[in-house]
Amino acid sequence: MTHLTPALNAERRRALQLLGVTAFSWALASRYAQAQPSAVQGPELLRIGYQKSAVNLVILKQQGVLEKRFPGTRISWLEFPAGPQLLEALSVGSLEFGLTGDSPPVFAQAAGKDLLYVGAEPPKPDSSALLVLRDSLLRTLADLKGRRIAVQKGSSAHYLLVRAVEKAGLQWADIQPVYLAPADARAAFERKSVDAWAIWDPFYAATELAIQPRVLATGRDLASSNNSFYLAARPFVQAHPQVLRVLFEELSRADRLAQEARKDAIKLIADFSGLDAGVVSLFIQRRPSSPVGLLSTATVADQQRVADAFFKLGLIPKPVNVADIVWRPAVAQLAAATSKP
Repeated sequence: MTHLTPALNAERRRALQLLGVTAFSWALASRYAQAQPSAVQGPELLRIGYQKSAVNLVILKQQGVLEKRFPGTRISWLEFPAGPQLLEALSVGSLEFGLTGDSPPVFAQAAGKDLLYVGAEPPKPDSSALLVLRDSLLRTLADLKGRRIAVQKGSSAHYLLVRAVEKAGLQWADIQPVYLAPADARAAFERKSVDAWAIWDPFYAATELAIQPRVLATGRDLASSNNSFYLAARPFVQAHPQVLRVLFEELSRADRLAQEARKDAIKLIADFSGLDAGVVSLFIQRRPSSPVGLLSTATVADQQRVADAFFKLGLIPKPVNVADIVWRPAVAQLAAATSKP
C-alpha cells in the first residue's frame, strides 16, 4: 500500500475541494457535450423574458446553451418581477418569448394583445399561497371578509385569491384587494398595511424563511393548478417554428439536469438570482419535474376555467376563448401547405 505524506494529503484534499466546487459546471458541460445537438438557423435577435422562479430558463441562461444552438442569433435575456409586466413587453414587440403563470395571459388576451400560448410546464399547486402574519387574527378563509389583501394584479396569485374568496363563500366585493408588485407587497405585509398577501415562489419561500408567516391556504388547498406557460409573439412563431422546437428540447433537458443534480442546481440558481440558497432550496422542493410540451386539451380546459372566473367577476372586460390563441403546429403546418398554389 502506498502511503501519502501529510503535504500530499493536504494537496489531495484541496484538489478534491476544487473538484467539488466545480462539479456541477463540469457535469452540465459533459451532459451537453454527450448529446452534441446541432446548431440551428434562428432569427437575428431572440429576446427572452424570465422571472427568478423560471428554473429551466435560468439554467439555459447560465450555461449559454442557446447561444451554442443558435450561433447566428444575438440572444438577450430580460428579467421581470411578474408575468403581467413580461407579457406587456412581449405584446409591444420588446420580447419574442417568455414564461408566466396562468393569469397574465388571460388579462393579455382580454386586452387584445397579439400573442400565443406555445408551451406549458406541469402544474405547481404547492408553489403559491395566501399568507398572514403569525400574530394575525385571521384563522379561516371566511375571515378575509372586509380585509385588505395584497396581490399583483393579473398574476397567478390573483387567481389564487379568486379561488380563496370562492371557497370562503364570499363575494369579490367582500374583500379589499390591494394591487402591488411583489416587493411592495411584502413591505406592506410586514408593516401590517395589509391583512394578507397572495404570492408565489420564490417570494413565498423568501418570506416564509424570513418572518415565518402562517399559510392560510395554498394552491393545492384551493384547487388552483398554478400552471406555467411559455408565450411568444405571433410573428415570431409564424417565422421560426423550428426555434420553438429547439427551445422546448433544451428547456426539458435543463429540467432533467435540475432534477438529477438538485444541490448543485440550487447553488447555480442562488448565485445567479442573488437569493439565499435556503430560499432556492425551499421553492425548488415545491417544484415538480417540469419538462416543456405543447398544451394538452386538459391544460387548455383548466386555463379556460381561469379565464371564465375572471370574467364572471368583471375583472376582465370581455370573455375570452383560450383555445383561440393556443399554437397548434400541426394545424399551422397543414394550413401553410394547403394555402400554397
